[in-house]
Amino acid sequence: MNGPHDLGGRAGFGRVTPEAETPVFHAPWEARAMALTVACNALGYFTIDARRHARERLPHTTYLTSSYYRIWILALERQLQDAGVLSPAELAGGAVSVPPDAAARRLAPDRVAAMLASGGPVARPASAPARFVPGQWVRLRNHQPEGHTRLPAYARDKTGVIEHVHGVHVYPDTNAHDGGEAPQWVYTVVFDAATLWGADADPDLSVTIDAFEPYLDPA
Repeated sequence: MNGPHDLGGRAGFGRVTPEAETPVFHAPWEARAMALTVACNALGYFTIDARRHARERLPHTTYLTSSYYRIWILALERQLQDAGVLSPAELAGGAVSVPPDAAARRLAPDRVAAMLASGGPVARPASAPARFVPGQWVRLRNHQPEGHTRLPAYARDKTGVIEHVHGVHVYPDTNAHDGGEAPQWVYTVVFDAATLWGADADPDLSVTIDAFEPYLDPA
């Protein structure tokens, strides 16, 4: 979807200023926000793509005026309410009024390290051959999806060349909406800067984007 999360190529938001690697969290509540999110992920009510889409659906003013982990918490609150795990009254009161489902999945403390180390693999077996090959010119589709997509707005309707074929992976555009994994081929597409940013772009700059096959058409 088009929203405040997709800022690539937009002017007026200032320079990107990288921070030092430490400290990881700016305040103790940020560590707690991450821990809550990881614990709730283990419940199995939503996928990583659904979590991203929940953050994208926050009101624009809320998103743009919130810190990174506040965005996480606001989206998590919404998803837990949508899943029926948390009621608005419980959220407002700060206390549980209905006991949780005893059969629900839980992330035991002694499993946290192993779970984080294993990550969330999304590679899947191929069911059809890849449509494109390295060296082939492609155009990214100019679509305006209502739902989640991993195609950045600044690359829509732009032409680039396939550099690498990565194999088949879970397709976020369906996985975010309970539409199943629908695995798709993923390609690295290279663009010259002028194609993306215009004649004033650095002539020595190129940009690579990993794009799912449904995003691409032959150029």
